[in-house]
Amino acid sequence: MAVTGRIHSVESFGTVDGPGIRFIAFMQGCLMRCQYCHNRDTWDLDGGKEVQVDELMSQIISYRPFLDASNGGVTASGGEAILQAEFVAELFKACKKEGIHTCLDTNGFVRKYTPVIDELLDHTDLVLLDIKQMNDDKHIELTKVSNHRTLQFAEYLAKRNQPTWIRYVVVGGFTDDEASALQLAEFIKPMKNIEKVELLPYHELGKHKWEAMGESYQLDGVAPPSRETMEKIKAVFSSQGINAVY
Repeated sequence: MAVTGRIHSVESFGTVDGPGIRFIAFMQGCLMRCQYCHNRDTWDLDGGKEVQVDELMSQIISYRPFLDASNGGVTASGGEAILQAEFVAELFKACKKEGIHTCLDTNGFVRKYTPVIDELLDHTDLVLLDIKQMNDDKHIELTKVSNHRTLQFAEYLAKRNQPTWIRYVVVGGFTDDEASALQLAEFIKPMKNIEKVELLPYHELGKHKWEAMGESYQLDGVAPPSRETMEKIKAVFSSQGINAVY
């Protein structure tokens, strides 16, 4: 029986979720409750549309010239793609058969390290791991869950020597201070698999989705970080010999 997955949507010309032009499958479902989430409508595990790998691959192949010309590929994002690890593993296997670069965009919330997790990672060329806060109390305030599983996953990727980019959202009152950045820098510094840190300035682009669902946007009034703040955070990583970009 063909493996099916639930997707929220797709983007055919993504340019910010991995190298080159990406075909992005936004998987449905997430267990974190990030206050700044710009895909609030992906949280529901039973939402979205049910698809098979072959359906998705037929779309991906139609964009193949653009992916190839830019050294791009396919990214599984979300929501949280690892919640549908079996489906994403099958999707990535199909991509690799076609010689298409694969990228897993994840918050690392892995509940059980079953063989399918290794199968997924075996067919993943690059992991984009979103580490939101090293301080667990702040992480819980920001996301409603602990960071323990995310940090364990980061260590697991390092053990596998899995090529990884760390993503760090800079948001006022939570992650725009030098101490938080230094704590993250010190955590990842020994990891030889980390190619760079992507500093992502907080934005309110998902605010309308919260309002459309009849909910209050939890960071209403929080301004995007200034260039000065971004440079300050970048300098923290640079001081530890870590390549950070924004």
